[in-house]
Amino acid sequence: MNPIAASLEGRHALVTGGARGIGAACARALLLRGASVTLAGRDGAALAETAAQLDTLGRVETEIIDVADEASVLAGFARAVRCAGRVDILVNNAGQATSAPFGKTDAVLWQRMLDVNLTGTFHCTQAALPAMLEAGWGRVVNVASTAGLVGYRYVAAYVAAKHGVVGLTRALALEVAARGVTVNAVCPGYTETDMVRAAIANIVAKTGRDEQQARAGLAAGNPQQRLVQPEEVANAVAWLCLPESAAMTGQAIAVAGGEVM
Repeated sequence: MNPIAASLEGRHALVTGGARGIGAACARALLLRGASVTLAGRDGAALAETAAQLDTLGRVETEIIDVADEASVLAGFARAVRCAGRVDILVNNAGQATSAPFGKTDAVLWQRMLDVNLTGTFHCTQAALPAMLEAGWGRVVNVASTAGLVGYRYVAAYVAAKHGVVGLTRALALEVAARGVTVNAVCPGYTETDMVRAAIANIVAKTGRDEQQARAGLAAGNPQQRLVQPEEVANAVAWLCLPESAAMTGQAIAVAGGEVM
């Protein structure tokens, strides 16, 4: 048996924002390492489509969960546990980005960025962590962003939320360090996802640049002069989940072609 393929055998991973992009890539990477996976998100049809694409790789379940809604999280996690067992690996990937100059950032936009990106991570981690601690083993990987490590113009609310995710990661990692649970963050740069495609469309609409120019502008911040691929982020996430990565905790790892060091 391939030891890599069996490295997470018997482990149940729940991936939020699992229907597409980085979340779907994380699910695939974890399945290839032997884990069973629950895809969580708000779009049931998209979750089912992705599950159908992945089910030849292993056991895949789906749960409709709105991470910003505590009741939805608690109910969804309870269903996932009844269906596939204790959540051993939690990938907090669900996120949302909206841009606006700070002077035009209203309280609704601000709160939405916090609710989805930061409070959603809090809700899901609180739902999964007690069973991990009881078992003496667990992995929490928060998909943050390079916006959790440095500032960017016109996304103050998003940057604040993602910095909060990195802070939560570091604080919780210390709190559970001696109890068999690791907590890390992966911080992608601009990645080929629906979120970045929406950002490109927004740039085109607001600046008059064409799509190729907008894409090049986003890629310019990456020293490799390209967008990161979801699979590259997923490989980092999967590595952090391995038993052999037990010494890795409290880290915020940039997957960004050298953009942030």
